[in-house]
Amino acid sequence: MRAAFITRTGGADVIEVGQFPDPLPGPRQVLVRVRACAVNPIDTFVRSGAVAFPLPLPFIVGCDLAGEVVEVGADVVGLRPGMRVWGSNQGLLGRQGTFAELAAVDERWLYPTPDSVSDRDAAAAALVSITAHLGLVTHAALQSGETVFVNGASGGVGTAVVQVARALEARVIGTAGTEEKRQRVRDLGAEMVFDYSREDLVAVARAAAPGGIDVYWETQREPAFDRAIDLLAEEGRIVLMAGRDSRPQFPVGPFYVKGCRMVGFAMFKADWRRQAAAAIDINRWMAQGRLRVPIDRVLPLEETASAHALQEAGTLGRTGALAGKIVIEP
Repeated sequence: MRAAFITRTGGADVIEVGQFPDPLPGPRQVLVRVRACAVNPIDTFVRSGAVAFPLPLPFIVGCDLAGEVVEVGADVVGLRPGMRVWGSNQGLLGRQGTFAELAAVDERWLYPTPDSVSDRDAAAAALVSITAHLGLVTHAALQSGETVFVNGASGGVGTAVVQVARALEARVIGTAGTEEKRQRVRDLGAEMVFDYSREDLVAVARAAAPGGIDVYWETQREPAFDRAIDLLAEEGRIVLMAGRDSRPQFPVGPFYVKGCRMVGFAMFKADWRRQAAAAIDINRWMAQGRLRVPIDRVLPLEETASAHALQEAGTLGRTGALAGKIVIEP
C-alpha cells in the first residue's frame, strides 16, 4: 500500500510518501480501506517531536480516518466487511496512523458512518467533534439554555464546539479574526460573533450575556484568564484544550469568589467508552445535518507534507490561511 510516513521526527519535510507493508489486523482489529483522513494540529506536534510519544518507526502519520471495512479479526463482533466507518485516536500512544491506503484499527475506535454522510465529512469531523463533545458534555456538563463563549470559534475545534453546543440547545457567542470567518460562525448557529482583537470585547460580550457566560471554551494557545473569568457567571466553567507551553497569570480571587471551575483535557487520553458515547450523538447530529465541520481543501496523499506545513502555519504562525479542515484522500 501507499502511505505517508516518517523515519525520524522533524519538520514537515521529513514526511515521505511511498510503499509501506500492508497492515495485518489482529483478533480485535478491523482492516479499513481509507477513503479520507484529516490533518489535526496534534499530527504536526507528533511528527515534529514536540509531543513525545513512542513511535513505531517507520511511523504513519495521522489520527482521523473514514472508509470501508475490508476485513475483520476473529474476535470483532460489531463490524463486517463492506460497512462504512469513521474514527480517530490513531497515530498516538504508540499506535500507527491513518494516512495510508489501509489501516488496521481496534474495533473500539471505529463507528458506523451514517448513509447520508460522506467520508470527507466524517473524517473532517472525527477528532474535533469528539473533542467538542467531551469538553461540553463530560467535562463542562453543559445544560440546555446555558450560554457558551467560544474564543476562536472559526477553527476546527471551534466550529465543532459551536455546533455541538447548539445541538445541546445552548446559546453560543464566539470570536473570530475576520468578518468572513465571523459570518461563517454565525451560519453555524452562533448568535453573536465578535472580533477577538477589539479592545471593548469584554463590554460587548457582557452586554450580549448580562447574566454571564456559563462555559468559556478557550481554543487559543495563550489563554486570557482575566477576560474569561470577568465574563463568567456564578459557577461558570472554563474549558482548556490548547496552550501546552503557556504560563499565563491567573486571577485567583475572582475565580474562587464566583465558585468557578476550570478543566483541561487532551481528547486522545479519553477512555474509548467515552469516545464511543460521544460518537453516538455525533452520528445522530451529522445524519440530521446539524453537525458538519467546514473543509478548507482536499489534497492527495502525495501532498501530506504540504498539508502539515499549512496546518502548522495556521496553528503556530496564526496566518489565518485556513478556513476549515484539510482532508487527505489516499
